[in-house]
Amino acid sequence: MSAADPSTSPPAADAAQGRRAAAEEASAFGHAPVPPDATASYGDHPDQLIDFYRPAPGPGAPAGRPAPLVVLFHGGAWRAAHDRTHVSPLAAHLAAHGYAVASVEYRRGPAPGTADGPRDPRDRLPQQPSEPADDAAAPAPAEPLPPAGRWPETFDDVAAAVDALPALAVTALGAEAVDPRRTVLTGHSAGGHLALWAAARHVLSPESPWHRATPSPVRGVVALAPIADFTSAIRLGVCSGAVVDLLGGADELTARLPDADPAALLPTGIATTIVHGTTDNVVSPQVSEAFARASAVAGEEVVAAWLPGTGHFPLIDPSTAACAAVADEIAQLAW
Repeated sequence: MSAADPSTSPPAADAAQGRRAAAEEASAFGHAPVPPDATASYGDHPDQLIDFYRPAPGPGAPAGRPAPLVVLFHGGAWRAAHDRTHVSPLAAHLAAHGYAVASVEYRRGPAPGTADGPRDPRDRLPQQPSEPADDAAAPAPAEPLPPAGRWPETFDDVAAAVDALPALAVTALGAEAVDPRRTVLTGHSAGGHLALWAAARHVLSPESPWHRATPSPVRGVVALAPIADFTSAIRLGVCSGAVVDLLGGADELTARLPDADPAALLPTGIATTIVHGTTDNVVSPQVSEAFARASAVAGEEVVAAWLPGTGHFPLIDPSTAACAAVADEIAQLAW
């Protein structure tokens, strides 16, 4: 099934879709943060933290059996304005469904010493001034967003966190509660990119500092509206040029894209599911379609779960049917 192309919608439909997307966004960010049951460090930097949520007896979870481990990477275009707090309701929701959950923090942009930017929690359009400009006919220029991601620190952190997680999870939650041998990586938006990338490290060049000699011992990846194909994301201007920022600027694209783009790290041999809403106006469904095509060309089929009439944020909103679909897809791999 192919996702709908929003560029073909008439203006009235675009307006209605925009209102719906705004409501979805408000709902997803309207949940109170949920504190973790434990937090552990995987390095010395303040952002090198993992929050752990203890599994409750959930659907499909056999009594007395340690729970699968779901590793969750938050989104936010790899920008520092967004941390793991906004996915804590999703982490708690998955824990309530019988999973041990590890919510990973990592270093994001801008790097120390660079200019900071607006702190819009939805990372959408830049903030507008609260006071009108003197010349009402000449709107104030938009303030630029801060740079996205930090090269190489963002990737250093994801690799280090995933490698440290089996031991950290058992220490934090107990061997009776979590079974790291049944790990599923998941993430939303930019976090979906990180989940896909973390599962593909064995495909990296042996000269890469993030290369694994063997595939990551995970059951699979469930990537939620992921920035999964960098070429299409750059072409579509996803998240205000965040991909180019992540890679260190336009001059670095050719050299760094092969080490960072999930679509360039195929096949992985690891079960992969993409969940994407067909009316997503933050990360276009075209990005996931491009990744699915690249996988097919590489001889590997991904499962693509298209959610009709669903935007970007319901996937992380525990009150939605889309989030229930996410839990179902994780269950297909975890158990």
